[in-house]
Amino acid sequence: MSRYINIHESWKVLLEKEFEAEYFKSLKQFLQEEKAKYIVYPPGNQIFSAFDHTPFDKLKAVIIGQDPYHGQGQANGLCFSVSTGIAKPPSLNNVFKELLSDLNIPIASTGNLEPWAKQGVLLLNATLTVRANHPGSHQKKGWEKFTDAVIKSISDNKKGIVFLLWGNFAQTKENLIDLNKHFILKAAHPSPLARGAFFGCKHFSKTNKILEHQNIQPIDWRIS
Repeated sequence: MSRYINIHESWKVLLEKEFEAEYFKSLKQFLQEEKAKYIVYPPGNQIFSAFDHTPFDKLKAVIIGQDPYHGQGQANGLCFSVSTGIAKPPSLNNVFKELLSDLNIPIASTGNLEPWAKQGVLLLNATLTVRANHPGSHQKKGWEKFTDAVIKSISDNKKGIVFLLWGNFAQTKENLIDLNKHFILKAAHPSPLARGAFFGCKHFSKTNKILEHQNIQPIDWRIS
């Protein structure tokens, strides 16, 4: 296996066929060419951070994003998350506002969502890389096929996972999930463009109720 693929062993075993597939080899070639000419986010050692922070056997919930942030220092491999010390983007601010309303958790000073990931929340972007200052620039290059395979593998090999699908794009992934085995919570995207439709979804408390009903430790949604 290529040294390029730096990912937690539990996922590496599960996704071995994807890494050896022709589309993934083409994706790697594309990324090498991009990096030779442009700045690419997140840094190479953070591309698979979502998987490294959330091993397969620890998985409790999945939040699906679309594309990494494309500004300097923002993307850290976790959807909706930004690196410590980076200003919170508007969508993430709205996520924290809903958290305050839902569970009375004060808005965090940092937008780094690693504490969620370490508790079993897979923060998965459909596309795992982006060219600096060019949103969507790495879409339809192979990443979506890979992350669709991730979602399908979770659906096939796990039970009782809570999928939080925010916005129309994330909700297109519903057909990859076995509704007889898993739970889906749907809401508008937290982006300001949704004009507040995300607010009131109470997905954080709902997720914990579903986990508790299965005798699974709930998520501590605080970012300290």
